[in-house]
Amino acid sequence: MMQPSTSTSSTRPVRTRIAPSPTGFPHVGTAYIALFNLAFAKAHGGEFILRIEDTDQTRSTEQSEKMILDALRWVGLDWAEGPDIGGPHAPYRQSERSDIYKKHAEQLIENDHAFRCFCTSEELDTMRAEQMANGETPRYDGRCAHLAPEKTAQLVSEGKPNVIRMRVPTEGICQVHDMLRGTVEIPWTQVDMQVLLKTDGMPTYHLANVVDDHLMNISHVMRGEEWLNSAPKHQLLYEYFGWEMPVLCHMPLLRNPDKSKLSKRKNPTSITYYRDAGVLPEALLNYLGRMGYSMPDEAEKFTLEEMIASFDIQRVSLGGPIFDIEKLNWLNAEWLRELTPEQLKNKILEWASDSDKLTAIAAAIQPRIELLSDAVNWSGFYFQNLPDINAESFTHKSLTPEQIIEMLQLALWQLETLPTWSEENIYATLKGLAAHLDIKMRDFMAPFFIAIAGSTSSTPVMNSMAIIGADMTLTRLRHAVDVLGGLGKKKLKKLEKQAAELPDFLADK
Repeated sequence: MMQPSTSTSSTRPVRTRIAPSPTGFPHVGTAYIALFNLAFAKAHGGEFILRIEDTDQTRSTEQSEKMILDALRWVGLDWAEGPDIGGPHAPYRQSERSDIYKKHAEQLIENDHAFRCFCTSEELDTMRAEQMANGETPRYDGRCAHLAPEKTAQLVSEGKPNVIRMRVPTEGICQVHDMLRGTVEIPWTQVDMQVLLKTDGMPTYHLANVVDDHLMNISHVMRGEEWLNSAPKHQLLYEYFGWEMPVLCHMPLLRNPDKSKLSKRKNPTSITYYRDAGVLPEALLNYLGRMGYSMPDEAEKFTLEEMIASFDIQRVSLGGPIFDIEKLNWLNAEWLRELTPEQLKNKILEWASDSDKLTAIAAAIQPRIELLSDAVNWSGFYFQNLPDINAESFTHKSLTPEQIIEMLQLALWQLETLPTWSEENIYATLKGLAAHLDIKMRDFMAPFFIAIAGSTSSTPVMNSMAIIGADMTLTRLRHAVDVLGGLGKKKLKKLEKQAAELPDFLADK
């Protein structure tokens, strides 16, 4: 049997990939990993491809996929193969490759590298609870791993739901070779018997990732360091299939200024937010290139082409790079100052000239203006980043500051989960939340006018939220919560419990 590659280099043509999940907004972390995959591939005369990992059918949406592809293209990244342009290894959406994964999962069972597990969710929960009570690390205990073939066949014939799990050694050390870290040793006792194929026939990330990377001839897998602990499972699957394993490189995660993992609670994380705020795509890509990486001449401002021309993966620092918005704004200013006035004019017009958005804004302000010049005052907030507000801006005759901050936070969590961003869904969510909290709609909406437009004298706020988009709306709501003093850990935990008990406000639409 062919063993997984233990080298940090590959003799195969270089092919790298990015594989985002279309389950939310396009994250700057996705662009960061995509940039380094593209730079590495181009620097070695190779190709960079994109595929969509949409095996989570309950959360994956076409809207999210389109936003991700549009955002990556806007920031200046391009791919040789993908779901939007096709290629020799199509299809590039995992949801369209289920027969491929099923075939490979069955192959693992035939070779006794995997087994069917019939445990229910309740049984697994009980098992983990007992392990935790005994001070053990929760993991699957292998209770179905040794079922007789006859028993397995009987349960399958009876239609008992099951998943396919991989077999994993119970002792010894797995050595994983990483381009940045060298040899990493992970005890097999820390590696779970991973589910490979779920009861609905869809693969987990682990099976789909390995099968797709092999069939798409991926030579180097460059991904976030959060996947390092999963590398033993992937390495074992390559061994089970008898395939050559791609070279691994686990990139350091982006961090908030306080060194915590980059999160939307502390920093805007969506690419489209930075686009709408007026960051140049060249500047954002430049900034992501600086994340834990240094150019040979230590230059801070550089183009994608300059990065590719001198790219060396060994110049990546393992210290978690800090994503600092003030530093990004400084770098964006450097790019803006190098433009001629004519170029700057064109950049501004390009940024503000979304035809559909302008039409929607025109419709919103039309009943309120007498002169064309009035449009400046009525529509300015649609184009700004964050409104100039403070805690006093939210003063209300019948709502306390505590009520307001809780309303805004609950609404924020609800709006984050909307399957489609539309005025209809925003209205149903906010109206439902107001009724649930027993607050009159007029009183309930007042803080949202302040948070979104900076004033109670504005165009209809839910229409405004639909027009400025999910990213900017959610960022302004988070800003409002911060302006009001934020929520301490105790209050936040209490509110999270309350949020978990909220009904589905879209259910009756």
